[in-house]
Amino acid sequence: MTGDMQSVPFDPADAKTALSHLPRRPAVFALYGADAHAEPYVGRTPNLRGRLERLLQPSAKHPRRLQLAGLVRRIEYRLTGSEFESLLLQFNLLREIYGTKCLERMHLRAPAFVRYLGSNAYPRITVTNRPSQREADWAYGPFASRAAAERFADEALKLFLLRRCTDDLNPDPSHPGCVYSEMKMCLAPCYQGCTDERYAEESAAVERFIATRGESKLVTLRAEREKASEELEFEHAAALHAQVQKVEAVRALAPELVQPMSQLRAVILQPPAPPAVGPAAPSAPAIDVPVFLFEHGRLRGPVGFSTLGMRIQNERSGSSSLFAQPISVEAVPETPTNSDPKPQRGLLEARMESVLEELARETDAPDAVVRQGHLALLKRWYYRPEVKRDGEIFFADEDGRWPVKALLRGVGRVAAKAMMGGAETKQDAQPERAE
Repeated sequence: MTGDMQSVPFDPADAKTALSHLPRRPAVFALYGADAHAEPYVGRTPNLRGRLERLLQPSAKHPRRLQLAGLVRRIEYRLTGSEFESLLLQFNLLREIYGTKCLERMHLRAPAFVRYLGSNAYPRITVTNRPSQREADWAYGPFASRAAAERFADEALKLFLLRRCTDDLNPDPSHPGCVYSEMKMCLAPCYQGCTDERYAEESAAVERFIATRGESKLVTLRAEREKASEELEFEHAAALHAQVQKVEAVRALAPELVQPMSQLRAVILQPPAPPAVGPAAPSAPAIDVPVFLFEHGRLRGPVGFSTLGMRIQNERSGSSSLFAQPISVEAVPETPTNSDPKPQRGLLEARMESVLEELARETDAPDAVVRQGHLALLKRWYYRPEVKRDGEIFFADEDGRWPVKALLRGVGRVAAKAMMGGAETKQDAQPERAE
C-alpha cells in the first residue's frame, strides 16, 4: 500500500516550496518525521494542500491549532476519488502501521448479525457482533446496528413458534415451561410439548425465512392467497393478505445487504476523481469509474472501468429512457471473429466482465482484523442516508452471476454525475468578465 503513495520531502524552513507541489484534491496522507521508527501522522482530507497548509504552516491567528512543521521531514500521499476509497486506503495504511489498533483509531466496531444456532439440538436465533467463521452460513447481516438486528429477530420470531430461551434444553415433562409456551408462541420443546421432528421442521422454516429475508414465507402465503381468491373464499384470502402484510413489514427491516456472511458479495461503484479544470481540460473526457468488489470478507479494488466509447446520458437534458441505457459508440460485429472472442456480448459487457475478473483474482484469505474492518467500512457506507451516500451497490443473483447490464447503467449514472460536477467546477473556476 505504501508503495503506491507519492513522496515529497519537507523542509520546515521552506514549507511553501514543498506545499506548492501538492494538489488541491481528495487524498490520504502520512507525515513522517526524522526518526524512521517513529509512527507517522495519518489522515484523509478532501483538499490535500489546504489541510497540510494548516498543519505545516504556523498561523498567528490560530495559536491553538495543531502544528507539526517542526517534526515533519517527509510527506507521502495518494489521491482518491471518493470518501469510500479514502476510508479504505486509510484503514489499509493504518493496519500496516498499527496492526490491530487500526480498528480503534478509525472507530470501526464489529457489525451486528442475526445468528441461527443450527448446531444446537433445539435451534434458536440470537444477535451477535462476533459471528463464528465455522458457522458463517448461519450468520446473517450486517445490520445497521445491534438494535436493528434485535428488532428484526424479535419481529421474525413472532411469525413462528421457535423457542426464545437460551438454555441448553433437556426435555422433561416436569419442566414448568415459560410465558411463551403459555401464550402458544412456542412449541415448548422444554417439556416435550412437540416432537423433535416438528421442532426441526419449524426451525428449518425460520432459517429459510432469515436466509431469504422473508421471501420463503411470502411465496407460500401469496400462493395460498391466490388459491383462496380463486375458490371464492374471500374471508380466508383477507386473513392471508393480512399475514402477507405482516411478513412484508418484517422483511423491510432487513435491507438487501443482509445476507449469509459467507455468501455476501457486492460490487460497489464510486465517483471518480474530479476531472482537471482549466483551458487545457477536454470538454468531455473519458472517465475511469472506480469499481470495488466485496467478497470472502474483504474489499478489493479499485479497478477503473473506462467510459471511453460509451455514450452517457445527460440527466438535465430530459431525454427519454431509450437514451438512458449506456451503449458503445463503436460498432460490434455481428459474426464471431478469431480476434474477438466475445463479439455478441458487446464491448462494454466484455470490458465490465474483465474488470470483475481482475478484482476476483485476489484470492488470499483475510485475517480477522481485515475482515472486521472491511465489513465495518461497507456497513458504514451502505447505511448512510441515500442523499449522503455516493456511488451505487449491486449484488449477485441466486446463481452467483453479476448483473452486468445493471452495472453498466450504474456506471453511466455515476459518470454522468461526475461529469456534471466537473463542468460546474470548471465553470466556477473561470474568472468573471469585466463589463
